[in-house]
Amino acid sequence: MAQNIPHSDSATAKANGIEIVYDIFGNPDKPPVLLIIGLGQQMIAWDEEFCAQIAARGYRVIRFDNRDTGLSTKLDEAGVPNMAVVFEAMVEGKPIDSPYSLLDMADDAVGLLDALGIESAHVVGESMGGMIAQRMVIHHADRVCTLTSIMSSTGEPGLPPPTPEAMDILANRPATDREGYIEDYVERWRVLNGQKLPYDEEASRELATRIFDRGLNLPGFARQLAAIIADGNRKQALKSVTVPTLVIHGDADPLVPVECGIDTANSVLGSELLIIEGMGHTFPRQVWAQVIDAIVRHAV
Repeated sequence: MAQNIPHSDSATAKANGIEIVYDIFGNPDKPPVLLIIGLGQQMIAWDEEFCAQIAARGYRVIRFDNRDTGLSTKLDEAGVPNMAVVFEAMVEGKPIDSPYSLLDMADDAVGLLDALGIESAHVVGESMGGMIAQRMVIHHADRVCTLTSIMSSTGEPGLPPPTPEAMDILANRPATDREGYIEDYVERWRVLNGQKLPYDEEASRELATRIFDRGLNLPGFARQLAAIIADGNRKQALKSVTVPTLVIHGDADPLVPVECGIDTANSVLGSELLIIEGMGHTFPRQVWAQVIDAIVRHAV
């Protein structure tokens, strides 16, 4: 790990009426950076070395399992949304009933800051995590020092959709047995990696194994996806954001096309846009230096 950066054991905090599992890299007297992971992913998808490299630049880096993933509270009592009905309502422009909202998930993140005694943090979100971070800055601006929205979107209708191959990933459930899940994960993230940068199959397989062994919650994936779709369009609300904002996006993203990142940057007055050549909907090591440098330069 970078320069022997301290790394805490996993711990549990009570936040917003649920339990959130988290860990921390770096020293407690450093400015906090809160990392928010994407749809269905666990906090370990923020690679330990990636987190340590940010911490080595003088930050306290916090990653956590969103509700319904990993070791945080599962909302099983909320039921499983019928995604065919959800997608149909989305296409028809009808209201969508989701078990909880992205604002609820933003409130979870604020609750975690409360539990840790943190008044405000540099907030970094990727994909769905970027949408949650956007909701944080819209509704809890005083808790966000800076916002970094990565491979995310405003939810504006009319933006380019995912490629058919990436859309299939959202529509099809992965296998639930260990071997099948790992193979599905590897192939799904091969698609999401895009076609421009090499795909690290070995690293993806190792992560998939750790995710499965920590515990899957496939109904949670559906509830989170319903929350994304139900959240709709944040574009108008983002126009009122005054927190310093950085938008990072890859030009080869098959799931959230680069136009979505450009739209996010255009929606926040004075924001900075970084488009990374060849990056898909993943964080391959080839782009770490660019991403980390941008986050650290922004988090002042």
